[in-house]
This record gives sequence, C-alpha cells and structure tokens, in this order.
Amino acid sequence: MSTFVLVHGAWHGAWCWYKVVVLLERAGHRAIALDLPGLGKDKTPLDAVTLATWTDSVVRVLDARPEPVVLVGHSRGGIVVSQVAEARPDKVGRLVYLAAYLLRDGEALLEVAQRDTASRILPNLVWAEDRRSATMALDAVKDVFYGGCSDDDVALARLLLAPEPLVPLSTPIHVTDGRFGRVPRTYIECLRDRAVSPSEQKAMYTAMPCHRVVSMDTDHSPFFSAPAELVAHLTSLR
Repeated sequence: MSTFVLVHGAWHGAWCWYKVVVLLERAGHRAIALDLPGLGKDKTPLDAVTLATWTDSVVRVLDARPEPVVLVGHSRGGIVVSQVAEARPDKVGRLVYLAAYLLRDGEALLEVAQRDTASRILPNLVWAEDRRSATMALDAVKDVFYGGCSDDDVALARLLLAPEPLVPLSTPIHVTDGRFGRVPRTYIECLRDRAVSPSEQKAMYTAMPCHRVVSMDTDHSPFFSAPAELVAHLTSLR
C-alpha cells in the first residue's frame, strides 16, 4: 500500500481528483487530495498567497505521515511539488509530474509558460483589475482543459474553478541536486494537451530528465477523462 498526495493545478482544487481518490482507495492505497491556500474550499485571501504558502501547506500534510509518499502534481502543481521535495526530500518516495511544470532552479512558471506558444491558456486569461489574479474565460474552459471529458465534468469544473493568484507563478523556484535531485521522478505527458503543450512538456522533461516518462493520449485533465488509466500508471510506479 502506498500513500498518494495529490496537488491540483491552477484554478482547481481537491475536487478535481474525486475519481482518482476513489480508484486509488479501491485498489487498497491511501489518497490525500488537498486544497492549496486560496483555492477550492480554502478561503485564504489571494493577496496572502505565495509559493511558500502553498509549499508549507503540503509540507504539513507530509509531516503528519509516518511514511514517504508518492507526491503527484498536476500542471501548475508541478512547481509546488518540486519545492516540497526540496524542503522534505526524505518524506517523498517519488515525484510524479502530470502534464506539469517541471522547472529548473531559478525558473518561474510565468516565464516558462510565455514561451509555450501552442498553449491556449494565455490567450484566454481574464485578468483581475488589480492584476494579482486571473481566471479562465468560461467559454474556453472545455477547449483548453477538458477536450475529452464528459459534459457533466465540464459543468462541474465551470462551477468550481476559482481565481488563480499570480504571485506564486512569477516566483522563481529553488531546487538543489542534494535535496530535490535525489528524489526519483516520473513524468506523465498528455499528448492532446492544449494547456501545457506536448512539445513544452517534452522540453521540460528533457531539460530535467526523469527516471520514467509515461505517455497518455488524453487532454490536460486525465483525472476526469481517463481516471482508470491514470490510476493504473500511478500504481505501477516503482
């Protein structure tokens, strides 16, 4: 039995993992999906949210577990799991990047995202007046995130997606070979992704080589569109 800690991406919350949690627990594993500060059910004011705030919230979950976990980050969640592994390398048995931002030391997510000209995210952002957060245009949600998902899941997402604070996305990450670098990592690429393009995913896992790369012929959200396949990959990791 393994413990999986599931870290959602931008605009999402723990709710996006609901199918994965059920399937992991049915297979005999423990699954913990959490809301990062300011998202999901967490009501932390967005102007109080930083990359460190997010990292600390996951570190607290790991510190409460007696065993190392499989730490899964989706999309923007990649920067969070990298920082958590840097902070607590002995508490992470494996890192999994699911169509996620796998950045090098000193890189910031917004910097990397801006070079991904095939992504449909930036053209569909709706900025808050204070420019400290952004949402996704609702009429673009299905195309960008959920191209292969059911209408029910798209409707659920449209109800629950929340403004994304931008300060963490412009914050460079800090990872070292001696801490983050000693944790085995797997990359799960999504080949029909329109949020983080397949070419950008490949560029990231080529620049930061992973112990294993798994390909899924899905959109950006296999937790909705292909949960059984995703769970099969997660539970096969060694």
